[in-house]
Amino acid sequence: MTNTTKLSTKQMATIGLMTAILCILGPLTLPLPFSPVPISLTNFGIYITLYVLGGKRGCACCLLYLLIGLAGIPVFSSFSGGPGKLFGPTGGYLIGYLFMAAISGILLDRWLSRPLLCFAGLVLGTLPCYAFGTLWLAYQGNMRLSAALMAGVIPFIPGDLIKILLAVMLGPILHRALCRAGFYQ
Repeated sequence: MTNTTKLSTKQMATIGLMTAILCILGPLTLPLPFSPVPISLTNFGIYITLYVLGGKRGCACCLLYLLIGLAGIPVFSSFSGGPGKLFGPTGGYLIGYLFMAAISGILLDRWLSRPLLCFAGLVLGTLPCYAFGTLWLAYQGNMRLSAALMAGVIPFIPGDLIKILLAVMLGPILHRALCRAGFYQ
């Protein structure tokens, strides 16, 4: 006997809505003159998605976002898409979003009512995204690891911490509002 979990129409629609939000936030970037990696709101969108959908469905949303971009729809940074972007120098950060969503999602599901632990969970989930993206950037860009860290991680840490803080402040508000609306029944 297999245990299958069926998604309700409401859950599928919400996954689609949150994927659409990622597709809107992803292309909105601020390029940096010293880095091939732009400032993006995608990770903030994923953090909020995890609060709204939970870990498993949040990962599904993230995967759907990546597949849409892989198909060539311009949902990645600076309105780009396709295999060249996903597997290019900055593609490791995109693929790293899956690790971020999986790890952060597991931790948020466990610690949802504890803001400091949620903050820590989002930080811990972001670290593998940084690691995978940095290794990928170093390899694809023919860079030393230290140069890839300086181009793809170090300048982004303050902004990412602010995004995490905002998600920890806004995520529970969204979650509580959805609970009051009977969304999670």
